[in-house]
Amino acid sequence: MPMRWVYRIGLLAVIAIALGFGYLWYTFQSPYGYEAPANPPIIDRRLEHHTVFVYGTLRYAPIRWLVMGRAGTATPATLRGYTRDELDISPAPNEQVDGYTLSVTSDELQRLDRYEHLGERYRRVNVKLDNGQSAWVYRRL
Repeated sequence: MPMRWVYRIGLLAVIAIALGFGYLWYTFQSPYGYEAPANPPIIDRRLEHHTVFVYGTLRYAPIRWLVMGRAGTATPATLRGYTRDELDISPAPNEQVDGYTLSVTSDELQRLDRYEHLGERYRRVNVKLDNGQSAWVYRRL
């Protein structure tokens, strides 16, 4: 009788792990569930790297690893003139948003667009950071 419970618990664990991996694949890698916008912001493929300012889930290395295939180096950065409003940033003259900059390739920028559901949930806009550097940032639609 006790072995039956061990078998059932083991089976449930395998199913849970398979569902977890399936969810991660569907969310971050699959071609399903997201259709790129007809006119996305241009990704200049001549550039070796693009700078992206992140202030939400992409601050965390494991999420970046899942999305881009590597964690990359996150450098602390500040965006002045905005305030963080849960999953978005909004213009606010005397406020600032603390986050990180990432240096990404054109392919990684495309993966970030997919993760952020560019055109459905977010738009990618260019901003000037506190240090004068220009960077892409994702803003809610």
